Amino acid sequence: MTISNKLKKILDENGVSYAVTEHPAAFTSQEIAGAQHIPGSQLLKSVIVKSDDGTFHMVVISTNQLVDFDKFEALTKSKEVSLASEDEISQLFPDYELGAEPPFGNLYGLKVYADRSIEGTDTVYFNGGSHTDLVKMKLEDYLAITKPIMGDLGRHI
Repeated sequence: MTISNKLKKILDENGVSYAVTEHPAAFTSQEIAGAQHIPGSQLLKSVIVKSDDGTFHMVVISTNQLVDFDKFEALTKSKEVSLASEDEISQLFPDYELGAEPPFGNLYGLKVYADRSIEGTDTVYFNGGSHTDLVKMKLEDYLAITKPIMGDLGRHI
């Protein structure tokens, strides 16, 4: 499988340099990082959360972190935030395999929030929409395309 047309289009339209590699199927970011010998701080994962008003958001953190819901609630002034269900994620991202959503929620009308810890690297990796494709690109290009709201949102694991 290759990266989705929607993702490829935005990367190409923005003239960014990126590379796509295939790897054996992996279903967690920790599996990908270990198998591909990528530091956890460089592998981005997308977490879809739902706020109390029914709005969905994408939180981008590195593999070695978990979303801190209290911090996210404080940043967004939400009263309560929960993980989106698998059904909700499937409806939001119909052209991606469940759990392999690239960190480009802006392509689907979602606000993107990113943990400041990702700023500590020049190169990032992320799922290309499947459990076998990995995209590599410069962090500055990722930030320029997604324009995430940066904050202290993660908790190191």
